[in-house]
Amino acid sequence: MYGVQLAFKNFIATKGITGSPWVGFKQFNRFFSSANFWRVIKNTVTINLYSLCVNFPVPIIFALMLNNVAHKRFKSFVQTVTYAPHFISTVVLVSMMLVFLSPRSGFINIILKNYFGMEPIFFMAKNELFKTIYVFSGLWQNMGWAAIIYIAALTGIDRELHEAAVVDGANKIQRIIHIDIPGIMPTMVTLLILNMGSIMNVGFEKVFLMQNSLNLEASETISTYVYKVGLVGADFSYSTAVGLFNSVINFIMLLITNQLSKKVTEVGLF
Repeated sequence: MYGVQLAFKNFIATKGITGSPWVGFKQFNRFFSSANFWRVIKNTVTINLYSLCVNFPVPIIFALMLNNVAHKRFKSFVQTVTYAPHFISTVVLVSMMLVFLSPRSGFINIILKNYFGMEPIFFMAKNELFKTIYVFSGLWQNMGWAAIIYIAALTGIDRELHEAAVVDGANKIQRIIHIDIPGIMPTMVTLLILNMGSIMNVGFEKVFLMQNSLNLEASETISTYVYKVGLVGADFSYSTAVGLFNSVINFIMLLITNQLSKKVTEVGLF
């Protein structure tokens, strides 16, 4: 918290944090009037909302499906296959993407050319494809891992409820809708609140590794912008102000989502 005051100062290295002059909200006004402001805000929010719409429900559906698999060996195999990608480092993941999506030797383009007669596509240079590639590569990597918490919540549901439902003639779909989903609803709501509380956070490493001069219009987010103006440009006061703005928006979204959740579902973080 000590370093937060940099956002309200014009930091001079020779004078240190305490000796640097106060400038009030000058750094914030500079960011709001910057030509990059709307671009980084738009990219950050759209990537997160896109990711939330895809990566939030899919692990829930996957957990519900896996919970109804009776064959233990097949269930264990599926869990292993879907959990494993989570342990692949981001650097390796992006390297794999660059190889697979290469316009010359990538197997995606080879398939498109040999079987569909299409010209090679430079996927990583397309602004309109960047967000989709980012989101669905994240889905492949984290779907199984994200489902673990829902699988754990499902195991906590009383089996007698299912037995009673079977006696009453309920099929699997009806039991999922009326027993499983209500049983994991508190977990779902809690994770949704936490996700909304990080709506302005896009992981720096993956975006930065996927970024190039051709897709910059779609890939420049707050995290990469802070890196460039702060560490590369050595404008520490300005980058701190941008980071603080980001944190404040996240905190406000967390409070709003939590209050709405308590009114609608009676489930909240606090």
